[in-house]
Amino acid sequence: MHESKPSLESSKASPEEAKIKWIVFATSGIGIVVFSLWAMIFTEQAGTYLNGVLGWISGSFGWFYFIAVVVYLIFVIFIAASKYGDIKLGPAHSEPEFPLITWAAMLFAAGIGIDLIFYCIVEPVTQFMEPPVGEGQTEDAARRAMALTFLHWGLSGWGVYTLVGMSLAYFSFRHGLPLTIRSALYPLFGKRIYGPIGHTVDIAAVLGTVFGVATSLGIGIIQLNFGLNYMFGIPEGTMTQAALATIIVVFAAISAWTGVEKGIRRLSEFNMLLAVVLLLFILFAGETRFLLNAFVTNMGDYLQNFVDLSFNTYAFDPPTEWLNAWTIFFWAWWIAWGPFVGLFLARISRGRTIRAFVSGTLILPFLFMCAWMAIMGNSAIDLVMGGATEFAEKAVNNPGSAIYLFLEQMPWTIVTTIVVTILAIVFFTTSGDSGSLVLSNLTSRLTDPNHDAPPWMRVLWAVIIGIVTLALLMTDGLSALQSAVVIMGLPFAFVLILMMFGLTKALHLEGLKATSVQAALSGQLSGRTMGGEDRANWVQRLSRAVSFPSRKQVEEFIEETIRPAFEAVKEELEEEDYPVEISGEKGDNLHLRLDVGLKEEVNFTYQVWPRECSMPSFTVRAEKPRSTYYRLEPHLREGGLTYDLMGYTRDQVIGDIIDHFEAHLQYLFKRRELGAPSPGDQDEPGPT
Repeated sequence: MHESKPSLESSKASPEEAKIKWIVFATSGIGIVVFSLWAMIFTEQAGTYLNGVLGWISGSFGWFYFIAVVVYLIFVIFIAASKYGDIKLGPAHSEPEFPLITWAAMLFAAGIGIDLIFYCIVEPVTQFMEPPVGEGQTEDAARRAMALTFLHWGLSGWGVYTLVGMSLAYFSFRHGLPLTIRSALYPLFGKRIYGPIGHTVDIAAVLGTVFGVATSLGIGIIQLNFGLNYMFGIPEGTMTQAALATIIVVFAAISAWTGVEKGIRRLSEFNMLLAVVLLLFILFAGETRFLLNAFVTNMGDYLQNFVDLSFNTYAFDPPTEWLNAWTIFFWAWWIAWGPFVGLFLARISRGRTIRAFVSGTLILPFLFMCAWMAIMGNSAIDLVMGGATEFAEKAVNNPGSAIYLFLEQMPWTIVTTIVVTILAIVFFTTSGDSGSLVLSNLTSRLTDPNHDAPPWMRVLWAVIIGIVTLALLMTDGLSALQSAVVIMGLPFAFVLILMMFGLTKALHLEGLKATSVQAALSGQLSGRTMGGEDRANWVQRLSRAVSFPSRKQVEEFIEETIRPAFEAVKEELEEEDYPVEISGEKGDNLHLRLDVGLKEEVNFTYQVWPRECSMPSFTVRAEKPRSTYYRLEPHLREGGLTYDLMGYTRDQVIGDIIDHFEAHLQYLFKRRELGAPSPGDQDEPGPT
């Protein structure tokens, strides 16, 4: 069977395919540029305003962030564990494009970046020295510090990515909707997602992505600035950071223009390998037994106290500054990165079941992040407990210096410092390029979800990201970055809630299809001969079972049996005033398709596609030795079915079509009973 599979190296869309969503592009783009210019020209005023809005959001919606991330996590786990977990993110016949190891490596590369290097020392040491409650620099403070670190980098954040990725992959690859945030709201608003509602949702996604990526780049610039000062004496300050931001934009723009997603993928895999090598070096160069024991203890503390950690808003004596800088900031940051990472996860997960997707995106990155944070963080805490208080104070007061000061305490300082710098530079490039790619796709109307917007749009968004990063750094450095992401993450937090309702409704309607088949079964059985099978019937079935036809035989069968069956069904339905169309192709894209128009309801589609299979070893007869044979499988709108039509009679093919048509009508009846909005119809040219 011909099956077109999307590739990570997506082709560029032609100008005819890629049309700019001018409302989304202009509104978000102009708003971002105006904000950036305001922040750079009226720096002090901007800083004061950001802090004021941050204080209001923290006081009014801090509780909401705490509840939201837990609800997102519970939702994706519930869906995966339910009967819907077996549904594929794509047509029913699709298979995963990437093997598990490659897919897992890309998960790591998608959800982490320069922040992995920045916070692995800063957070554990800061929480150990200056905990939100209680006394610092004690054994209890050390355990609490690592539990908080695990909370901020663990399952809760990955639940956000999983929700967005699952929704986008489901609606795009299974239902043919555009690979954009508004598509996830289709079950709630129907075709209105193409109007103001959809524009608002996409604008919220664009703003969240811009400020989320800008925050990561800004944090990385602060750290890289210290590293360059540490290694080469280049001064720290706004001018150096502006130069670094410019260089990053140039690299990201070049990468975006060339469109070498394959190269970016290789760089990401290289970075992950380099990170693992660095992690193993720290493990074996340090107190290996202590680090392994501490990792197990940290994992136990996190899992045992997960509920308490997740819901502890410190209501009776709130450390407001701490909450704004840590937990509330992290939850907003994960949410702001949701459209960016979620879209990437959707792109690489076509063909996996919902259960496999949720399990992979939650468990695999979580285990790596915990190992990274535990080994790096406990190594730093162990140094402080051993008397390296000066290192701790410098790390807390100048977060960008933490990783370099830590590596000073380890063997091979020059080598490890170079490794960290390389990691930072490559993460810069991949984050900038990937961010601009996602933003250009979000602001374009693409006819094919496997295509990307033109290169010039990616370059433009890379420049905009650089401007925002520089503006925030000029305003108040790390504090302004954190404030901006908390503010911009809030609108998208509400979009995620709508996304949950939309996905729930769509999956419920999907479940109706299975029950509709059972409900229509009585009608199907009534058309069967109840007196048993005569010899001609069972001989025909046995002959089909041991037949392994060639492609030529399949082509002949389509013309001699399938097409007459389609024509007969068409003739009968047209007498009942139903519009019916038969279409198809020959050659490499061989298939035949029957479409029945149902006005405002979902049209009925029945197709047959050949699929090439390996010849079984038990074959005892063939005209010529062949290594493959062909099956002729039926396809409905939701994907391919698993049985073979080769050898059916014309009347049996007609019976199969009527069976599925009756089940489809039963499904539409149940949709109407539930009051589901009319979806109209999406053109689906064949299995994808």
